[in-house]
Amino acid sequence: MFKPIELYIGWRYTRAKRRNHFVSFISLTSMIGIALGVTTLITVLSVMNGFEQQLRERILGMVSHATIHGVADNPAEWQPLVERAERNPRVEGAAPYIQGEVMITNAGRVSGSLVRGILPTYEQRVADIEGKMIAGDLSVLQAGEYGIVLGRDLALLLQADIGDKVTMVTPEASISVAGVLPRVKRFTVVGLFQSGMYEYDRAVSFIHMEDASRVFRTGGEISGIRLKFDDLMAAPWLAREVAAELPGYYSVRDWTVQHYNFFRAVRTEKTVMFVILTLIVAVAAFNIVSTLVMVVTDKQADIAILRTLGISPASVMGIFMVQGAVIGVIGTILGVICGVALALNVETIVPFIERLAGVQFLPGDVYPISDMPSDLRIQDVVRIAGIALLLSLLATLYPAWRASRTAPAEALRYE
Repeated sequence: MFKPIELYIGWRYTRAKRRNHFVSFISLTSMIGIALGVTTLITVLSVMNGFEQQLRERILGMVSHATIHGVADNPAEWQPLVERAERNPRVEGAAPYIQGEVMITNAGRVSGSLVRGILPTYEQRVADIEGKMIAGDLSVLQAGEYGIVLGRDLALLLQADIGDKVTMVTPEASISVAGVLPRVKRFTVVGLFQSGMYEYDRAVSFIHMEDASRVFRTGGEISGIRLKFDDLMAAPWLAREVAAELPGYYSVRDWTVQHYNFFRAVRTEKTVMFVILTLIVAVAAFNIVSTLVMVVTDKQADIAILRTLGISPASVMGIFMVQGAVIGVIGTILGVICGVALALNVETIVPFIERLAGVQFLPGDVYPISDMPSDLRIQDVVRIAGIALLLSLLATLYPAWRASRTAPAEALRYE
């Protein structure tokens, strides 16, 4: 009457109250284990995706997609090179810069800093520094005014604020009648920025490119040209394409090279976490083996009667595969629902737990990101659900095969 018969009997066995309560307990444990494993996998991968996305956005908010450096002498006439680079339809902006390392002092405090000389109008084409300003304005940087924009953490260390005078000490020395003296220059703090990356907020500062040329005595030569493309993932080959179009020989470094080890470490960690957490699902899934083995032992008489009624060994195997698959499907569905709900609300739940416990899980002075981001991706959900279902199905094969090998005469001998 019911087609297919394997699905009907398998579903009925799943719903029936067993005489062996230990079997029911293991079934429930397996289901909960699969649900917890799937929930954990979805949540952890979503958080790691969020970290990777946030780090990429914050890093690329301060650095360019690619940088072109001169192999020999850097060109003093940078305007034609910038114009030539911007002719490429894939280039959204190009900006020259001068970069050097200095010591900055204020109020008896000293700190090293990576100073980048920029042209504010050009710099906005390749980096979103203006959007990260928390005080002052980047456009205030004017040639000859010797203004400086500090990172928030660097300013806190130096106890410097808008309008304060800080002293910049360059690594080059000046020879005078008084002997060899370090070259120093006073700068006025005209702005503060916060990128969200501690290493940038703690060590980077900006001045006007002409002021940087005077401080570092470059004679008008630049350190390189920063580029921004319409597709950051195409930066490796686009940067080389642009460099090939420029007159002369240049070295090119894109963001994947500059931060290769960092993003590779993030991807490796995400892969390892996926494998480790998948083992949780595997352990829960293979608990189904124990459940079905005990069910098969408990249902020996039923199997024998079904065999005498003409049901085939393949159908018997299908009955118990359905029963095990139901446990896996229900556990996976529950896990997907809980995992998606948790991943979508982790940015709200974590701050609530932090306030409740009075702790901060990710201190800003230790970790580059102090909040808990989440980026739920449908492909991850589908992959995790597919793996959980596959493991659940594989776990049913041996007990179901063992049930199909039951001999009716032997099973009914003592009934």
